[in-house]
Amino acid sequence: MTQPKPVALISGAGRGIGAATARELGRRGYHVIVNYRSNSEAADAVVETITREGGSAQAAQADVCDAEQVAALVERVRSEHGRIDVLILNANTVNPSFVPLTELSWDAFAEKVNGELSGVFHLSRHTLAVMREQRSGRIVFISSTATDFIGMAVAHSTAKAALNTFSRHVAGVGAQYGVRVNTVSFGAVRTESSGAGFSEGLRKFLTDRSVLSRLVEPEDAARAVASVADEDFGAVAGQLIRVDGGFGILDEQLHPLAEHFS
Repeated sequence: MTQPKPVALISGAGRGIGAATARELGRRGYHVIVNYRSNSEAADAVVETITREGGSAQAAQADVCDAEQVAALVERVRSEHGRIDVLILNANTVNPSFVPLTELSWDAFAEKVNGELSGVFHLSRHTLAVMREQRSGRIVFISSTATDFIGMAVAHSTAKAALNTFSRHVAGVGAQYGVRVNTVSFGAVRTESSGAGFSEGLRKFLTDRSVLSRLVEPEDAARAVASVADEDFGAVAGQLIRVDGGFGILDEQLHPLAEHFS
């Protein structure tokens, strides 16, 4: 009897890191649920690529900030496939406003933080209920190293810091039911959306401080997420795993703190 494929649900999987992760998990033998909010063509293209390469996938529309739509999505996946083995929380629900705090409105700030948290809250809650019944599963949150930096990304970095804390609570609950939860925090990833916002000066700054001497590509990000989501990742749970091309290490070498404590 043929063993059914494990099922992976990826939010915001129509482009960028989500799309690359969907393709990677498809290659690794998962049946991939490519969630999207509005761009059905992009999601269908990801599904077509996965199936063309011999994998299995389907597109599924839902706004992850809408509790009713998320409940319907999770129930649909559970009823069609009987289980959800992996949840990747990747959707970028609200584009950040990169302006100084003195120019940032409360509405823009609150929209980003609320969007970030509602996007992971509903999916985590409903999927965790399915995984609790299974007594197994893996959940991976996608975060950002923007939490480390002070400046123009106050809404974005605050939202991601809140996500990091929330993910640890989910990890604590999940551990009771055999569900492993981790967070992957990315530095600069050259996606279609982020690449347009990188000036030459910023790109040089980032690549000069990367061990790889380049930006992280979506395929790099996808392999990292897929590895963390893998059943064989071991006893690592409740952790924040940094994937930034070695930016932090090299930046410290260029600007060592140690010399100030001699």
